[in-house]
Amino acid sequence: MLRNFLGTAVLCAVAKDKLFAAMAQGVASGGLGPGVEPRSGPPLAQYVDLAARAGLTARTIIGGEKTKEFILETTGGGIALFDYDNDGWLDIFLVNGSRLEGFPRGTEPTNRLYRNNRDGTFTDVTEKAGLVRHGWGQGVCVGDYDNDGNLDLFVTYYGQNVLFHNNGDGTFTDVTRQSELTMPQDRWNTGAAFLDYDRDGRRDLFVSSYVAYEDAKRYSHGLGQNCNWKGLPVMCGPRGLRGSKNALYHNNGNGTFTDVSEQAGLLKPGTTYGFTPLVLDYDNDGWPDVYVADDSTASLLFRNNHDGTFTDVGVLAGVAYNEDGRDQGGMGAAAGDYDCDGWLDIVKTNFAEDTCTLYHNQADGTFNDVTFPAGLGASTRYVGWGTAFFDFDNDGWPDIFMVNGHVYPEVDTAPLDSTYEQRKILYRNKRDGTFEDVSLRSGPAILIKKSARGAAFGDLFNTGQIDIVINNMNDSPSLLHNVAPSPNPSLMVQLVSTQSNRSAIGARVRVQVGNHPMIDEVRSGGSFCSQSDLRLHFGLGSSREANRVEVMWPSGRKEVVKNVPGDQWIVIKEGAGLVHAQKFLAPPKL
Repeated sequence: MLRNFLGTAVLCAVAKDKLFAAMAQGVASGGLGPGVEPRSGPPLAQYVDLAARAGLTARTIIGGEKTKEFILETTGGGIALFDYDNDGWLDIFLVNGSRLEGFPRGTEPTNRLYRNNRDGTFTDVTEKAGLVRHGWGQGVCVGDYDNDGNLDLFVTYYGQNVLFHNNGDGTFTDVTRQSELTMPQDRWNTGAAFLDYDRDGRRDLFVSSYVAYEDAKRYSHGLGQNCNWKGLPVMCGPRGLRGSKNALYHNNGNGTFTDVSEQAGLLKPGTTYGFTPLVLDYDNDGWPDVYVADDSTASLLFRNNHDGTFTDVGVLAGVAYNEDGRDQGGMGAAAGDYDCDGWLDIVKTNFAEDTCTLYHNQADGTFNDVTFPAGLGASTRYVGWGTAFFDFDNDGWPDIFMVNGHVYPEVDTAPLDSTYEQRKILYRNKRDGTFEDVSLRSGPAILIKKSARGAAFGDLFNTGQIDIVINNMNDSPSLLHNVAPSPNPSLMVQLVSTQSNRSAIGARVRVQVGNHPMIDEVRSGGSFCSQSDLRLHFGLGSSREANRVEVMWPSGRKEVVKNVPGDQWIVIKEGAGLVHAQKFLAPPKL
């Protein structure tokens, strides 16, 4: 590896030369260089923020607003889109945090559950649902862990995690202790994902952790060499702080879980600063693997060995570092087949003074860092968090969306090229292996600056277009909805499993439109410590139908539905095929 042979000075020179090359290439092609805004032009989308009109008004509180004394105050803010009451409409769950000084009793921030009213608005049902909870919330994932047909919630905390069982009547019950998920020691837990790693039909649970619990509030603002940024005294870390390890819990099938982290091989890589676990079958062997976006340490790729164990192959697979052999400040991660070659690729968001990273799957167990040739190497001012591959224009090619926000409020007090609140980025897939930043051509909501963290993606209004809900630091959430009519039809696929786990997590769908194939997987977790819609969305381009929809269930069974008209939401049930189809609705009038 380059990392083993080149010194720091050489690595920096390589990175600088690459950056200058990207600048020259950008200028030559009419593109953009570092620090340069993308080109304007005819609108490609019209994203507006509907949050206030939709009733999403509660603020997420995470640490101080003018300064951050400790690293604990900089993270958190996951979000989940899921249908908790099985009425066919996505609801919204927001993770909340706290402050160092605490709150008077009765005024503490709490997580929020918003029920979809099916008219473009939402109602806060947190208390009624039994989800009031205080503390330093971090991330969230969704899965039907007991196969009763109701989606359950798992919320990570600085301290102890919480498993909320969905009772099927609009309420939830904290079953953490009964499920034996209470940890012997408090940890700084971050991202989580349900998965069926041993393919026994039950959802297991993967949880990542960041800094060691005691170090989250150990070293205060401005102390030591890792407590300054560009001359500014800031909170300390993560370098110089102790890291933590990931955890894997096996579902015993009786409502309880067993910590199998050691026997499964998750502890072998040692400590890291883990944020977001991303579950994907990267090698197309039918078994779920796990990629973990790590901050300031090598990211991990746990390959599933089919025997209940995993092996970290991040370095060998080329996804531990960037192509210069440097570790990065990884935050969020997403999987998608952006070039439609039948293999899932990975995009990762990183800290400022670096680019995001796009890893192309080489179909041989390895990835190539294609960030610069793909056109994603120009933006270095942003601290990236939530992200996803999604097809915003329904042309059949996955685009990339990222939310951003700095960790140091102090940057607004100094003459730097960074700001605490930052805009979003939308990259349009140019269908040739490259992307274009079209943020200036995609509506006002993209350009609104926030210090964002979690982002979740899903069709909130069943219109055939993907909406984006964003959890913002010390602010109310954002709800981005594209009010421009889609130029192309799309298809939304919901899976209901019978032999596999009920929520079909881990199932892969392949949609064929003419000669154009697309793939995606039903996934718990991802983005940044968040949960997107379990239904899968496929743009159909100029075609009015999908010639073939193929489902590979976690049980190993394959199911095919042919000649499926577009502009509708379909439900495929394992063993029964297509059991429901519903035309998309008109957009809400707000």
